[in-house]
Amino acid sequence: MAMENQVLTPHVYWAQRHRELYLRVELSDVQNPAISITENVLHFKAQGHGAKGDNIYEFHLEFLDPVKPEEEERLNKLRMESEGSPETLASMKKGYLFMYNLVQFLGFSWIFVNLTVRFFILGKESFYDTFHTVADMMYFCQMLAAVETINAAIGVTKSPVMPSLLQLLGRNFILFIIFGTVEEMQNRAVVFFVFYLWSTIEIFRYPFYMLTCIDMDWKVLTWLRYSVWIPLYPLGCLAEAISVIQSIPVFNETGRFSFTLPYPMKVKVRFSFFLQIYLIVLFLGLYINFRHLYKQRRRRYGQKKKKIH
Repeated sequence: MAMENQVLTPHVYWAQRHRELYLRVELSDVQNPAISITENVLHFKAQGHGAKGDNIYEFHLEFLDPVKPEEEERLNKLRMESEGSPETLASMKKGYLFMYNLVQFLGFSWIFVNLTVRFFILGKESFYDTFHTVADMMYFCQMLAAVETINAAIGVTKSPVMPSLLQLLGRNFILFIIFGTVEEMQNRAVVFFVFYLWSTIEIFRYPFYMLTCIDMDWKVLTWLRYSVWIPLYPLGCLAEAISVIQSIPVFNETGRFSFTLPYPMKVKVRFSFFLQIYLIVLFLGLYINFRHLYKQRRRRYGQKKKKIH
């Protein structure tokens, strides 16, 4: 009976400086906190996990001077924050984004290292079996990239939706349609250059986002993230365009994805017609993404204001 009536007190850390007061209560999973102030005494009672396990903890703390009324209002807000504080939600969001960027970084790093090592060992011969070597990992990374567009669409990240969506659709069109459905394209050297340029861009971009999640700024990596795209994005777009051009004769020969319009027109529409339109859209997409990345770089490394004489 004596143990049941015993009041459990949590570890309380209190510090005071000038007119500032610091208070920390070591309790986790706090439920139904009852916090109030009577003149210069703080009353605290809550269900939570502390030094004695999951129990009800209570303490009274007497301050040196009476507490101002506005401080009582702040304590009232503490009740709501303890149940689901913005800081906790922000930490969960950062953890989620950190893990997503880590997985993508590991995936694209595996592709980059694999292609690099094979090139140094086999030379140009490694170009022709690139698809069969790393396609599964590229499929995984590009399907997972849809999460990036969803994050932008629902506001998890502040990135604009359009550049992310254009890159997602463009890459997946090349990967799943041009390479994935046409076996004749899978043994072409252009596959190596497309995959290598994609992975080179991402092994700098995703680590930058990872460090951003934990509020770190590595200047070398930051500069690479905002600069390496300048040569690599146009080269990647060129490699994608070459793959589309090389696939046009194959689609014409096989008739894959071609169709005939119904009567009375009865006109056969070749898939190559849409590929030619796609080439135009491809370079328009490059312009949109290039403009977006340029604005980001200018915002980060903007021109210094001219001195006024």
